Amino acid sequence: MSRAAAGAWRLMSFETLGSTSDHCRACAEAGEPDGLAVLAGQQTGGRGSHGRAWASPAGNLYCSVLMRPKGAAREGGLWSLLAGVAVAEAVAALLPDPVRLSLKWPNDLLLDGCKLAGILVDSSPDGAGGLAWLVIGIGVNLAHAPDVPGRRTACLAPFGPPPAPEAMARAILARLDAWRAIQAAEGFAPVRAAFLARAPRLGTRMAVRIGDTETAGNFAGLGEDGSLLLEAGARVRAFAAGEVRLLAGA
Repeated sequence: MSRAAAGAWRLMSFETLGSTSDHCRACAEAGEPDGLAVLAGQQTGGRGSHGRAWASPAGNLYCSVLMRPKGAAREGGLWSLLAGVAVAEAVAALLPDPVRLSLKWPNDLLLDGCKLAGILVDSSPDGAGGLAWLVIGIGVNLAHAPDVPGRRTACLAPFGPPPAPEAMARAILARLDAWRAIQAAEGFAPVRAAFLARAPRLGTRMAVRIGDTETAGNFAGLGEDGSLLLEAGARVRAFAAGEVRLLAGA
């Protein structure tokens, strides 16, 4: 393990961990203050969304951050969108044509429609309606595009030598700092606007799955609370959680 400063962050680097997010959770529960970032060269128990495993070959980015933001516990999901914007901006700086990147609510960064990065948010309430801590796990396919059943994946290797994971982590942490400051000063609206700028076009056909129920409709933007808005039938429905699938022709 090594420690280094990364701007306002305390960066801990490991050759191998079970999960960077699990390590951050343990640190949070032990009282570690805001501003910890944990980086691993490989993970033996990486976690993705909806209980999936996250393949973790050496050369890709596996980084989690611990924050203790002010605000209501119900706002925890907003941080997934903020992190998505930060990751997108850090990656866009490495591509000759950044328009090929898009954000898929609530936690995926796509390259030409293929999954390039994922974000996983864990949080714990403080007992008074706020957040005791928030952990954001970030995985970016730098050198490898692991096989994921039912998903197309991408990596940065076709665009030249991919960045080292630590360099990518520092770039993302810098953008997280910038967006934390913007949100603290101006609220969620600028984050929402930045996410929508990289989201699918309004009217894009998609489906949202929650458990065994899937609802199809047309993308109608994001609510002021970060919820996904879907025009389904004669009304617009708001989803605070769920797994999004872009439909054929989208």
